[in-house]
Amino acid sequence: MNRRTKIVATIGPASDSVESLRELMTAGVDVVRLNLSHGAVEDHLVRLERVRRAADEVGRHVAVMADLPGPKIRAGEFPVGGIRLEAGTTVELRPGDGASGTNLITVPYPTLLTDLHVGSRVQLGDGAISLAIESIDDSSAAARVATGGHVSGQPGVHLSADTLRLMTPTEEDLALAEIVASEGVDFIAVSFVRRGGDLDQVRDVVGRRAQLIAKIETQSSVEHLDEIVAAADAVMVARGDLGIDCPIEDVPHLQKQIVRHCVEAGVPVITATQMLESMISAPSPTRAEVSDIANAVFDGSDAIMLSGETAIGHDPVGVVETMAKIAIRAESEADYAHWAVRLGRLQSRGDSLATRHIDSTTAAITHAASQAATDFDVKAILCCTNSGRTARAMARFRPTTTLLAVSPHLETLRSMSLSWGVEPLLVEPHDSTDEMISSVVEAVRCTGLAARGDTVFVLAGVAGRDRVPGHSGPATNALRIVRVE
Repeated sequence: MNRRTKIVATIGPASDSVESLRELMTAGVDVVRLNLSHGAVEDHLVRLERVRRAADEVGRHVAVMADLPGPKIRAGEFPVGGIRLEAGTTVELRPGDGASGTNLITVPYPTLLTDLHVGSRVQLGDGAISLAIESIDDSSAAARVATGGHVSGQPGVHLSADTLRLMTPTEEDLALAEIVASEGVDFIAVSFVRRGGDLDQVRDVVGRRAQLIAKIETQSSVEHLDEIVAAADAVMVARGDLGIDCPIEDVPHLQKQIVRHCVEAGVPVITATQMLESMISAPSPTRAEVSDIANAVFDGSDAIMLSGETAIGHDPVGVVETMAKIAIRAESEADYAHWAVRLGRLQSRGDSLATRHIDSTTAAITHAASQAATDFDVKAILCCTNSGRTARAMARFRPTTTLLAVSPHLETLRSMSLSWGVEPLLVEPHDSTDEMISSVVEAVRCTGLAARGDTVFVLAGVAGRDRVPGHSGPATNALRIVRVE
């Protein structure tokens, strides 16, 4: 069984050689993530070139995602080896530069004391250490260590996103977005998106050179999910910061809510953070991690993401192989038929969120193809597409048959690496719809995806009709049932 849920892998020192990248792609990586929070942008551009070279060598359309740092606050550096903050003790928080220690944490954030209030929670690092503000004066704030632990280096300092004055995107984000878009990344992930309008500034810089992924990691982004999904090309459920800004017991429910919303809208959605965290150093995952990945698949995620596991872990290839096996096993029992029935019912009632991203003609044709696929012994659904819009619209119905995005554009085919179940196929451009469909069916036969006598569906846009505002091509307005000769 071919895996339908895509895998995103972050690359770093453990995995950024061309040889390592080839092995990761062979193991199943569909999208490579460059984490711009770490390292110089020049180093990431070298990695981008290596990814392109490795993908060519293994013959796969692998996309590249550049993840912008966003507004980050880091504490002053702790002593070498770190210290332990004991629960119940008091520590001073002071704005400014300088070293941190057992009794004092410096925070290079000028409005720290203004943004805090008595009762505020401040969390360090990944949220394991929690501080409760007890008093504030003109120079510092006194905090009780609510949850203690070991702290080292320059850990992140997390305040409530709603009170934080740092805005997203930052000037650094915009400068980085321009650089990576110019170099040809496929996706740019925008951190700490709070409203749909936060994406507009990045869109003004990037244009259509790259697609934008909105990272949902604050309470505000959850509250404005509808407008964010409408403004984004894809969405990431960034569970790390989401679990810091929201009650941690809410995170599994928010994950399901966000994924369901995105699938209905036809917007690819990634579930991320700590999916196989233990495998950074361990040879096998915990049972809880296996269940976590399976549940992300059951939820309907288009893609699942690895971070430190592949960037700094001891066995990046083994991690990807493990994730792929878990995803395939989960897909064998996922109730994808439920998605098609539910979305079809919503669309018939006019309640579908897809109207925000998909024109009504394309929505209707893909719905019809989903219904007809249950009545025919269909070998494959072929989506002829310039932008990828047709394939994404079809993928939201989670068809069990082979789903192909057929396009003459490499950028479009790489972007399909983030969409559930979509396999890319490169073809030559054609002047007429009949010529295109004939060529596409022949290409599928030659690749072995369909044989003589098989039935395939072909979805295409007939030029000159039903043009979509804001897009260069027509809506998907033709569904043909073709027997392969």
